[in-house]
Parts: sequence; structure tokens; C-alpha cells
Amino acid sequence: MNAVYILLFVTAWLIFAYFWWGRVISNKVLKITNNPTPSHTLKDDRDFSPTKPQILFGHHFSSIAGAGPIVGPIIAYALFGWLPALIWIIVGSVFMGAVHDYTALIVSTRNNGKSIVEISETVISPRARNIFGIFVWLTMVLIQAVFADLTAKTFVDQPEIALPTIGLLILALIFGLLVYKMGANLTIASIIGLILIALLLWFGKSVPIYLSYDIWLILIIFYAFLASVLPVWLLLQPRDYLSMYILIVGLIAGFIGMIFLAPQITGPTFVSFSSKSGPLFPILFITVACGAISGFHSIVSSGTTAKQMDKEKDGQKIAMGGMLTEAILAALVLLMISSVLVWDPKLTSGSEFSFQKILSGSANKVFGIAIGRTLEAIGVPLFLGIQFGIIMLNSFLLTTFDTSARLNRYIMQETLGVKYGGIFKNIYFATGSSLILAYIFCLSGGYRELWPIFGSSNQLIGTLALFVISSYLFGNKSPHWYTLLPGFILLAITGTALLYQAIFVFIPQRNIFLLIVSLVLLSLAIVVAYESIKKIFSKNKLANE
Repeated sequence: MNAVYILLFVTAWLIFAYFWWGRVISNKVLKITNNPTPSHTLKDDRDFSPTKPQILFGHHFSSIAGAGPIVGPIIAYALFGWLPALIWIIVGSVFMGAVHDYTALIVSTRNNGKSIVEISETVISPRARNIFGIFVWLTMVLIQAVFADLTAKTFVDQPEIALPTIGLLILALIFGLLVYKMGANLTIASIIGLILIALLLWFGKSVPIYLSYDIWLILIIFYAFLASVLPVWLLLQPRDYLSMYILIVGLIAGFIGMIFLAPQITGPTFVSFSSKSGPLFPILFITVACGAISGFHSIVSSGTTAKQMDKEKDGQKIAMGGMLTEAILAALVLLMISSVLVWDPKLTSGSEFSFQKILSGSANKVFGIAIGRTLEAIGVPLFLGIQFGIIMLNSFLLTTFDTSARLNRYIMQETLGVKYGGIFKNIYFATGSSLILAYIFCLSGGYRELWPIFGSSNQLIGTLALFVISSYLFGNKSPHWYTLLPGFILLAITGTALLYQAIFVFIPQRNIFLLIVSLVLLSLAIVVAYESIKKIFSKNKLANE
């Protein structure tokens, strides 16, 4: 089967869904208005700053993507084959992920740019906010630890990508000053930025930077601290905007390469209903998160993006467009690896492009080699294509890492800061506390203890966000089943995943720590879901009396 036909079908479906389903959500559920947004009413040029939609799309897309739409499909393909993962991507991204991201953004915008965590107190209860806040803050610390560790290791393993990455940070600072303070033309500044990025990519091979893991880790943590406390227009936003072009160029080049190569899918359509990680349901649905639905997206939408959105009507382009673009990327990765790499479960092929052999190294290398082989079809040398793929992935890692640091600052300031004031409202303490904990996790390897339940934790955030959004919509007499039904589905997925891991993994391993954590997480989700449903149905009962 030709992979290009499937890729074109998936792309056409997701573009159609953007206009069709986007119109339904915009007009019927959210009823988009022309009311002024918090970026204008609360403008402070640090966190609240009106932003052109194309720049904000770059920031938002770069922040939500992370490694998820690349690594998730790779792991899912290894466990279950390409078809189950593809179906989940094209269905989940439209009816769950895009709705989740878009509604979270607009609900936050209509609540002064507050995070979905803070909004939960108003629409559900203070207890829901406390549970949600603690859970999200700790999950963000885990994300910071994992992504800082992966980024530092990538710099050690691939020293030639260090120069382009550092150069991009300097370019971002200059870009922010030129566009926002000196009135430079956005198009001209973008073109110059892209040319300089291309030069940095080319010279990176000739000027590798060799530093130890420990030094890279400290530098990465320090960078995230700066990205969190500096005005958003100065570093975080322009860096993400420029990074977006690396990602979009990779996406377009991958598309063109696939069309020229026209590879046949040689990997298995379906492997099995069970795997070493567990059964297809629910493991597939927590493995492929960012390509279908990811709770982290609601924190980004309601954290940084809502504070920068110029007009409500930009929300569909930014949030729904960002989610569906990510789904296209996930589908592209899935179809590339199942067609340009050799399915070799017994490692007997002897091919240097053996999927299982490369995966035994890391999923990062799988993506790098797959896109390298694809770009060969359009004349890009293999080594350069692989290097570009690693830089592309590293851009995802770093943008998600720096955004999560800023998000955790918001969460602490909006919860503990509002309640207790003092040091908890201080931007330096609110940022530094989570980054120091993430740094300790990296050095001690403590995050590895919690990583097995990260997939469930991430989707649990999405579950809770959908219940909060549903409560808000119901309270405003808007259709709420568009978000409540996905909330129930995601609760079933995460609940089953946590129970499966508790019973069939952690108990046999006698891992008491993870057993307790998984059961506590499940209990917290049930409490918030119960309070949300109780709120909705109690209001419904009063309305009918």
C-alpha cells in the first residue's frame, strides 16, 4: 500500500474537519464574540501582550508539540502496528483534542486569562482547584525534569546541534527587540531569521560544541528560568515563533519527500491486541497523546496563549489549527517509519535501517533516520537530513520545557500566591522552585520512578480540564456535551490505564510507591469528576424546577 495516498487522505480529512467542526464549535458551543481579550484589558507587556495570530500560532504550536507527536506514534507502532494508531489520531484529534484545546483557550480568555486550574474553583469548587493545582504543578515538574534530561543528553550525543540551538536563542532576542520595540516588518524579519537559522544548521556540523551532561543541564535550567521571568515578547514568544519554521519546514519537506519517494508501507497494519506494555485499550490511548489529545495542551492554552491572544476569533486558527497540525505531523511520522524503515522484530534483516534495532537506541534516532531517508528523495544528504531531524525534535523538547517553566510560575502565583501572597507571588521564587526540583529529579534520576505513569497523568489533566470546561459551558447555558462526553471517554481511558498498571504491573513488581501514586491519582480524578457532574446536574435540577 502506497503511504502517500493515506497521507493525503489524512491531511484532507483534517483540513476539512478544521473548517467543518471548527465552525460548529465556534458558532454553536463557544459563540465567539468581539469582546476585548485579557491581552488588551490586562496588558502589562510581561505576560499579557497582544500578539499577531501568526506569531502566537508559532508560540502555541511549538509549546504543545513537544516530543509527543513524534515519540508517541513510534512507540504505538512498535506495540500495535500503524492502523490502530492512525485511527486514534484522525478521530481523537478532531472530536477530542481540537475541542479540548480550543474550548480551554476561549474559556480562559473569558476569565481574564486565568489558567484552567484557577477557573475550576469558580465553576466547580475550591477543593477541585486545590486537587487540580497540586496535580498539575507536580506533573509540570515531571515534564521539566524529563525534557531537561533529554535535551541535555541530545546535546552530548549530537554536539553539532548545539551551535544552531544557541544561535536560535540569540536570534530570538534580536527578533523580539526588532519587531516589538523598533517596529521592524514581520515578514522581512522572519525571512532574515530563516536565512540565519539555515546558516547555523549548516555550520553546526563544522563547529560542534562539546560539554558534559552536567554543564548542559545547568545551562538548560538557567535558560528556562530566563524564558519564564523575561517579558514573553522578548525571548519565549519569538523563539517559539522562529522554531515553528523549523518544524513547519520539516513537516513540508517530509511531505514532499514522501511524495517523491512514494514508499510502500511494509510494516504491519496490526500487531496484536496485547503487548509487553499492556492491552491495546487503554495503552494505545495514553501512548499517542499529543497527536490525538493531551492534557498538557489545556494548560498551555489557558496559561500563556490566552494571555497573548489579540481577538477571540483568532482562537480557532491558533488552538484548533495547532492541534490538527500536530495530528498531521503524528500521521506523517507514523507513515514514514512504517514505510522507509525495515520491520525487523527478530533483528535478522542485517539492515542499517532496521526499525527495532534503531529503536533499541532511542525513539529520537528512529525519527532522525526516518526523516533523513525521506529527505534523501529530494536530494538532501542522509547525514544532513538526520541532523535536521534531531534539531527538529530538540526544538520541540526545548519549547515545551521553557513553556512548562512559565506555566508552573502562573499556577503557583494563581493558587498559593492568591491565597497566601508573599513569596508565592514572587516571579523568581515561583519559577525557581519548580526548576530546582526538576534539576534534583534529573540528578537523582527520581523522575524515572514516576515516568511509567506519566502517560496516564497527562491524559488525566485532559480529563479534569474537560470537566471544568463542561461546568463553565453549562453555567453559561451553552451546549456542554461536546466537552463532557470526551471527558467521560478520557476518564474511562485513564481510569482503566491506572487500574491496569496498579494491578498487573506495580503489584507484581511490588512497587508500593507507584501503586500508591496511581491509586491516589485515580481517586483525585474521580473526586473532581464527581464534583463537576454534581455541579452540572444540581444546576440542571434547579433549572427544571
